[in-house]
Amino acid sequence: MAVAIRLARGGSKKRPYYRVVVTDSRNSRDGRFLEKVGTYNPLLAKDSPERVKLDADRINHWLSVGAQPTDRVARFLDAAGIKERAVRNNPNKAKPGEKATERAEERATKAAEAAEAAAAAAAAPAEEEAPAAETPAEDVSAPTQPEPAEGSDDAAPAEGAEKAE
Repeated sequence: MAVAIRLARGGSKKRPYYRVVVTDSRNSRDGRFLEKVGTYNPLLAKDSPERVKLDADRINHWLSVGAQPTDRVARFLDAAGIKERAVRNNPNKAKPGEKATERAEERATKAAEAAEAAAAAAAAPAEEEAPAAETPAEDVSAPTQPEPAEGSDDAAPAEGAEKAE
């Protein structure tokens, strides 16, 4: 019989409470178990001593007869100093996907092209700038429009007003 140390959920909807149980691995999550060896209340503060309670003697007994803890229970056991948890590392999981890699390559090529264009513009002779400096600057003042005579019909109506005919 394959024995597992795992969490069995209790509590109501949106209010989880877990028992740490020793059970046959073929049983359902909340089904029959051999022994309750602790509790876990995720609603309590992380530094609360009531959050995870474990019976270290019984857990050591079950580990000695071959019970395998689940990943979450192994984390609890490691934090309590009962059993050392092997560090898991999957460097491929952190790599970006194919499309993200393609987008990064496109951005890199565009940046390289922009850098080449900037270098070419800087290396170009400054002859183009010299004629521009010789031309006189134009008046920047606003163009003046002749005001219409007071009695003429060409006067523009005020804003929002329509022209009466």
